[in-house]
Amino acid sequence: MTSQTKKTGRSLSQPRPGPLQYLVLGLLALVFVYPIWWAVSSSLKPPADIVRDPLSFSLGSATLDNYRAMFDDVPIGTGFVNTVLVVAVKGAMTMFFCPLAGYAFAKYRFPGKNLLFGVLMLTLMLPTLVLVIPLLLEMSELGWVNTYQALILPGSIDAFSIFWMRQTIAAVPDELLDAGRVDGASEFGIFARIVVPVIRPGIAALGVLTAMNIYNDFVWPVVAVNDESHQTLQVVLSTLAQNVTGNRVGADFATVWGELLAAGSIAMLPVLALFVLLQRHFINGILAGSVKG
Repeated sequence: MTSQTKKTGRSLSQPRPGPLQYLVLGLLALVFVYPIWWAVSSSLKPPADIVRDPLSFSLGSATLDNYRAMFDDVPIGTGFVNTVLVVAVKGAMTMFFCPLAGYAFAKYRFPGKNLLFGVLMLTLMLPTLVLVIPLLLEMSELGWVNTYQALILPGSIDAFSIFWMRQTIAAVPDELLDAGRVDGASEFGIFARIVVPVIRPGIAALGVLTAMNIYNDFVWPVVAVNDESHQTLQVVLSTLAQNVTGNRVGADFATVWGELLAAGSIAMLPVLALFVLLQRHFINGILAGSVKG
C-alpha cells in the first residue's frame, strides 16, 4: 500500500467520485428531498395560501393552526400510542422467531426441509387481500376482533423475513458453527453468540424493513379494528378528511389539505428518523443479504 493510499484511507479499488458524480447525486437528493420539504413547509402555511400559491413559502406567515386543528379533529395521539405498541411487540416477535427459523432452514438437515421451504415461498405469491377474509374469520372465531391480538399476531412471523434470514445465515461458514460445538456450546448458544454477531447488518436491515412495514400497514388494521381506542395511526389519518368536513361547518378544500399535510408531516418523522439513524446498517444488510458467500 502506498503512502498516499495510507493517508487517504482509500483502497485502489475504490476510486474517488468525480465532480459529475457529486452533481448527479446532489440533483437526485434534491428530487427526493423537495417533496418532503414542500409537505412540511405547506403544513405551516395558512390554508388559503396552500391553494393560492402552493410553491412559495414565507417564514413570516408560518403558523401552527393546521396542527392545532388536526389534533382537535382526530385522536392522533391515540393512534401513535397504538402504532408504537404494535410496532414494538410485533416487531420483537418478528426479530426473534424469524432469524431462528431462517437459521434452521439454512444450517440444519431434516426430513421435508425443501418441501416446507418451498411451501413457505409459495405464500409470498399470495396477495394480501386474499388472506384478509380468512384471517378476519379466524379472529372472529377467537373473539379477537377489536383487540391488540388481532393487530399483532397475524403476520408477525412472515415468509419474507424467514427467507431474508435464511439467505443471510447461509453465508455464515459452517466451520464457525462446528468450532462452537467442539467448545461445548449449545445450539441456541451457537446461534446467539456466533451467528447473530456475524449477521448483525442483515438483522438491522430486517428491523428497518419490519418497522416500516408495520408502521405503514393500513389494510389489515382497518379491517380488524373498528374501535377508535385501538386504531393505529394510518387508520386515524384515513378518517381525517371526513372528520374535518363533518366537525366543522363551512370547511373547504384548503382546510382539509392543510390538516392532511400537517398529519402527514408528523406521520413521516418517525420513519425518516429511523432510516437516518440506521441507514448504514440497512444498506450493509441489503448488500449482505443479496449475495450468498
